[in-house]
Amino acid sequence: MSTDYSSQAYLDKVDAFWRAANYVSVGQLYLKDNPLLRRPIEASDVKVKPIGHWGTISGQNFIYAHLNRVINKYDLNMFYVEGPGHGGQVMVSNSYLDGSYSEIYPEISQDEEGMKKLFKRFSFPGGVASHAAPETPGSIHEGGELGYSISHSVGAVLDNPDLIVAAVVGDGEAETGPLAASWQSNKFINPINDGAVLPILDLNGFKISNPTILSRETNEDLQKYFEGMGWKPYFVEGEDPEKLHPVMAKVLDEAIEEIKAIQKNARENNDATMPHWPMIIFRTPKGWTGPKEWDNAPIEGSFRAHQVPIPVDQNHMEHIDALVEWLKSYRPEELFDENGRLVEEIAEIAPKGDKRMAANPHTNPGSLIRDLIKPDFRDYAVDTTTPGQEVAQDMTVLGKYVEEVIRLNDKNKNFRIFGPDETMSNRLAPIFEATKRQWLPNIKEPNDEFLSHDGRIIDSQLSEHQAEGFLEGYVLTGRHGFFASYEAFLRVVDSMLTQHFKWLRKAKEQPWRSYVPSLNVIATSTVFQQDHNGYTHQDPGVLGHLADKKPEFIREYLPADANSLLAVFDKILNDREKINLVVSSKHPRQQFYSAAEAKELVDKGLKIIDWASTDKNAEPDIVFAAAGTEPNLEALAAISILHKKLPELKIRFINVVDIMKLKKSDPRGLSDAEFDMYFTKDKPVVFAFHGYESMLRDIFFDRHNHNVAFHGYRENGDITTPFDMRVVNQMDRFDLVKSAVLSLPDAEKYGQIAAEMDATVAKHHQFIRDEGVDLPEVENWKWEALD
Repeated sequence: MSTDYSSQAYLDKVDAFWRAANYVSVGQLYLKDNPLLRRPIEASDVKVKPIGHWGTISGQNFIYAHLNRVINKYDLNMFYVEGPGHGGQVMVSNSYLDGSYSEIYPEISQDEEGMKKLFKRFSFPGGVASHAAPETPGSIHEGGELGYSISHSVGAVLDNPDLIVAAVVGDGEAETGPLAASWQSNKFINPINDGAVLPILDLNGFKISNPTILSRETNEDLQKYFEGMGWKPYFVEGEDPEKLHPVMAKVLDEAIEEIKAIQKNARENNDATMPHWPMIIFRTPKGWTGPKEWDNAPIEGSFRAHQVPIPVDQNHMEHIDALVEWLKSYRPEELFDENGRLVEEIAEIAPKGDKRMAANPHTNPGSLIRDLIKPDFRDYAVDTTTPGQEVAQDMTVLGKYVEEVIRLNDKNKNFRIFGPDETMSNRLAPIFEATKRQWLPNIKEPNDEFLSHDGRIIDSQLSEHQAEGFLEGYVLTGRHGFFASYEAFLRVVDSMLTQHFKWLRKAKEQPWRSYVPSLNVIATSTVFQQDHNGYTHQDPGVLGHLADKKPEFIREYLPADANSLLAVFDKILNDREKINLVVSSKHPRQQFYSAAEAKELVDKGLKIIDWASTDKNAEPDIVFAAAGTEPNLEALAAISILHKKLPELKIRFINVVDIMKLKKSDPRGLSDAEFDMYFTKDKPVVFAFHGYESMLRDIFFDRHNHNVAFHGYRENGDITTPFDMRVVNQMDRFDLVKSAVLSLPDAEKYGQIAAEMDATVAKHHQFIRDEGVDLPEVENWKWEALD
């Protein structure tokens, strides 16, 4: 017998499911016992400190119930992204009602005892968060930091042609820069190869204590606004549930049928012309179905509904009758049977199995993940038989490797590259031999280059937030990729990286969560290669920002040359559960390390470079260390100078690629004994570093050897010459030599060397101002084998 999904009888069941979700949501705010109010309520039934939010809940529960309806009607593969940050009960309540929550957490059973535990654990010590956190079935988006609901949703539907993500956008969230930028995401969704995002703008009118901007716009202006950005808006508006249910059902039917029609036309006719995808503008009051007013001030339809609207807790029971009245307004006796389970005729309208949004496989993608097929990175290695003889651009060499990664994985469609219009600038041009940029608007050749409706690169929107958000959505649903950006402007997405780290950390505590592919981020156009753009483009701070996080989830790689970069990529492409930051050179630089050395550097994190050391495996007089391209170059040049000046000096050189291996707090970190084997307990160390020196100071603080001179970025910069960027930060070869000799015993003996280094720096200073280029002895320097 066929089901009439638009009948009054069916919509009555949708209404009942919605009321049940509202009841469970309010119960989670306030109660820890007596969940169905089957006895008179007592103070001990109420939480000591109710914590959470109400304002967005009822509207989202309404949306969720109606999405369940269209999943059933159209047999959809759909999941839910909860953009409004403060609405954690929504996905918890609905997954509890459809049974998926209890399948993951059997102790939270679908009965009165289970409901009691569910209520108590919400926003409670040892319980669950008040957002759609990793503990929440079906979530890939916590919403704690607002702005990324659409970009995460788009990342999820890329290369998932049968998937629809319902992206609920809060009207407070809609005011953020990242979310405003994300309405342009429709320019990158291919209707043939990708799925669809259905944005639902939840206009409840208020934020914490202010109105929301878009809610005060007329429908006519909103229609113009969204049509101007290429969407087809539908409106659902009202506060009478009886009238709103059929309207919502009709609009969702039209939206789903329009998505299906767009995809059918595109796939049958190979027509990837950019469509006008539907989106829904949903206007209901903030705090809908809750208390109308309190103390003669409006609650429903006001900012006052944002958090906990009735002042009731275990120690303040004066208004408990109002809370009970609110809870009973949902008529729980009609919704739950004698055991506390959702009555069967209501429960039956929930989707089944993995059709439930909370059980959608894409939200916990372990069974869907396919490792990338990787070429042998050694096939792309630069010849370094004579260290420093060959000059290459590390990112261009990487581009040739990635070109083959794209080809090898073309059939699986599980690898993408994201960026903010910097792929060519970042010297990844070879990848355009294998693919193009995905871009759905019209293409104007020859003015445009490398654009196509279908491509593995999305870099045509100048937004770091979008690139990062797309990649996060892509990897959280089980695929692989990387985001490449100018190093300084990764600071734009500092907080996004933090939020992703927090997601990974909490997800790992959930045994049911599958390990997802790592988030790979390339920082290039780096601080010491931004002499042409100047001070605004010079900031390596993302290294320190991520280094402060739990080291189990963070890797920071500073490959000094192309082969080291290739070895890093060979390691990270199929990695899981981490943020991998790779700081890479893009300009022509001398190449030093063989493929075998590069692999050892990456596997071990660091290596004593025999051909650049003179200690002959004995105790050195001084240790040079370097992490990064320019630090490696300058350290080697300093060693060359110093060896000529003091040929008897026993020098050890250490190149560091995996800087986190030096951290004692890292589970992979060197033990004190291992650390001392490299850096000794007390011999002078001169460490040339790509980032801020404070990061190294933290690393060495709890090690034995404090006899260290750090040379990193000292917040000095300008438009200048490449070498001068190192000089102004005293990370140049001459300052390294001076630092080295002054750290030796009887340093006064080496005053002439120190003075010579100062003179050379002064000479450099005048030369670049006269000629506009670096000294010939710097530009023409080559590594010479040590005697």
